[in-house]
Amino acid sequence: MRPAIGLMAKAPRAGLAKTRLIPALGAEGAAALARAFIADSAALARSAGVAVRVLAAPAEATGELAALADLPALAQGEGDLGARMAAAFATLFAQGFGPVLLIGADSPTLPPAHLHAALALAATRPEAVVLGPAADGGYWCVGLSRAVPGLFEAIAWSTASVLAETERRAGEAGLAVVRAPAWHDVDEPADLDRLREDLRRDPAAASHTRALLAALATRRGAL
Repeated sequence: MRPAIGLMAKAPRAGLAKTRLIPALGAEGAAALARAFIADSAALARSAGVAVRVLAAPAEATGELAALADLPALAQGEGDLGARMAAAFATLFAQGFGPVLLIGADSPTLPPAHLHAALALAATRPEAVVLGPAADGGYWCVGLSRAVPGLFEAIAWSTASVLAETERRAGEAGLAVVRAPAWHDVDEPADLDRLREDLRRDPAAASHTRALLAALATRRGAL
């Protein structure tokens, strides 16, 4: 078995990507930021030194997202986020990967040490579910060494109870939960200030996101 990271990514299309950021950035600006997030998240995943696959949505965007991330890509499949995550794990396990760590593209400034820590936990605790808590009540990563039927079913996604519900489901399945270091997603306009602070603190972080925010600021200044 070979460890792998699956990067869950949605096509960065105006009006469909990062829609909660549209009030702050406009539809085109939000989509451009989504593209930068995917590029930076892919670079971060590649830096971990394991196999990386993009899990693309919708299916017809697989080629687009493979090119954007410069990584092999597979379609996520249908259903809610839980169904697509379960399918992603099943697909990667069937290809001989394990443990598998799924991450999203909403945390471009995630410290590489956090990603390495999550991978190490997944490797050393194959009997457990690895979850990286996010500040909004969800999680920035989930790691498994085998499929766990029902783990992601009937969860109220995009709510503050996602982490707690998933941990409860793991307990019902008789699985331990180990937590990776916490981080935060960028979903709401209020999150942009924290994103800019992350970039100020770490000059090496998220080069695509950094350049895009600078370009948007310049554009606004010219209006």
